[in-house]
Amino acid sequence: MLEVASILVGIFLAQASPGPNMMAVLSISLGSGRRLGIVTAAGIATGVFIWASLATLGIGAVLNAFPQTTTAMRLVGGGYLLYLGLKALRAAFMSSGEGAVAKRAEARAAAAYGRGFFVAITNPKAALVWVAISMYLASSGLSAPHLLFIDVVASVSAMLIYGAYALIFSTGLAMRVYARFFRGIEAGFGTIFGAIGAKLFLDGVRELKA
Repeated sequence: MLEVASILVGIFLAQASPGPNMMAVLSISLGSGRRLGIVTAAGIATGVFIWASLATLGIGAVLNAFPQTTTAMRLVGGGYLLYLGLKALRAAFMSSGEGAVAKRAEARAAAAYGRGFFVAITNPKAALVWVAISMYLASSGLSAPHLLFIDVVASVSAMLIYGAYALIFSTGLAMRVYARFFRGIEAGFGTIFGAIGAKLFLDGVRELKA
């Protein structure tokens, strides 16, 4: 069980660190409220469960054999983050604060869930982490129940961590600050999403040319 515990601690630390998943939850929670922030976290948790399941099934060997898969993820994931960045920048410079906040509060749960899931499933950083875990699990000799336990706990951990972010950044104070400094916050989200997306996309283009 020591091996399982060490894997789960590593997964927890990776999930708690800043990245596209966290940014997606913060963006939705501030702009659309607690419920949709938690729905976004659920989408991320679903993506994490899929990655964890693939890792326990040996996806690392497959991705190592077909590195173009990771390249495709950089292009798709980077392109999607660029889209989110441009969308946030457009909201910052072309919408009025109160109107944009009200409009985002009406966002559909399916869209929030889809954003969380898509960001998690196309995150190349997450892919590399799960590849490393997959290669470790391949030589660990852990039983099927242990592997299933890792899958479930990884997903639950993601739900708890990102759900906590959703709760923190959907408080009355946080949303009042967001409403007051709407343009600056959206511009910040747009810049961060855009920078991460551009780097991933350009990395993918360079890999295609290599």
